[in-house]
Amino acid sequence: MQKLQLSDFYYDLPKELIAQTPLTDRSSSKLMVLDRKDNTITHKTFKDITEYINEGDCLVLNNTRVLPARLYGIKKGTGAHIEFLLLKRISDTVWEIMVKPGKRAKIGTEVVFGDGLLCATILSEDTESGLKTAEFHFDGIFEEILDKLGEMPLPPYITEKLQDKERYQTVYSKNIGSAAAPTAGLHFTDQLLKELADKGVKIAFLTLHVGLGTFRPVKVKDITTHKMHSEFFEIDKEACNIINETKKSGKKVFCVGTTSTRTLESVADDNGFLTPKSGWTDIFIYPGYKFKIVDNLITNFHLPESTLLMLVSALYDRQHILKAYTEAVNNNYRFFSFGDAMLIN
Repeated sequence: MQKLQLSDFYYDLPKELIAQTPLTDRSSSKLMVLDRKDNTITHKTFKDITEYINEGDCLVLNNTRVLPARLYGIKKGTGAHIEFLLLKRISDTVWEIMVKPGKRAKIGTEVVFGDGLLCATILSEDTESGLKTAEFHFDGIFEEILDKLGEMPLPPYITEKLQDKERYQTVYSKNIGSAAAPTAGLHFTDQLLKELADKGVKIAFLTLHVGLGTFRPVKVKDITTHKMHSEFFEIDKEACNIINETKKSGKKVFCVGTTSTRTLESVADDNGFLTPKSGWTDIFIYPGYKFKIVDNLITNFHLPESTLLMLVSALYDRQHILKAYTEAVNNNYRFFSFGDAMLIN
């Protein structure tokens, strides 16, 4: 088999097509439908998704909730400005973090946020990744303090300020812990989910807390040597039963987003059977991967040369995905987190 090179997943994207703000109506975004049977592309609106998911099919949603994980503080003693990005909770008070500028935050450095409402001490540093751990000191409930002081950790390609924090959360977000939103889910409204349920579509929830490792650029030419960061997931008995029944009855499993896809493919056995599980996954899905459980995928448009573009290319095929991306550019689709959606059917 020919080696897959990073350059095989490149496409040209005009900067003005990167969506900077969310639409007022979540479900009014565009939907590109890729039909794998006859290799056609159809242009729809997201609320038309109900036409493609039938009674007895299952919609799998990631109910993670994004932490307002960006904190701006002052270095104790010097008053220098320091930015923290919370990545992974290690214990009640200790977090893995990204710090800017990193050189100002040596081990032992103390940082103050919100006039002392929250303080932190740098405990350790990983010289290879540049990531650090910090212990936080506070009175009260950490999540409430974070909600007061923190900002949503929008990706670097979004430069506009977010007016409403909830627009970077799905309407079904529940379990706090993500460093980024599972953005394919941002298109769903309560009304749309009700329409699907009324139609007899089964809905299953799982949790995968999205880490920034998902968005880490691939820096190796031979993509098979890329190492993914691990992310925490959880799937309970109820969700497993719903999905197992769907497969058993010959109906389709529609995954909303690459996060739901990676969770299911991490948990499923070789027969495509799920059992309740929680833990960490660093699964990397790229062309050549044989899917065990996922039938169809609802996803946003992803960055060139990203692991997410590689995942969608594994479900269809690279040439057809890149052709669809070219068509999306030609039709002024909006790209990335607040952008439009694609259904691989």
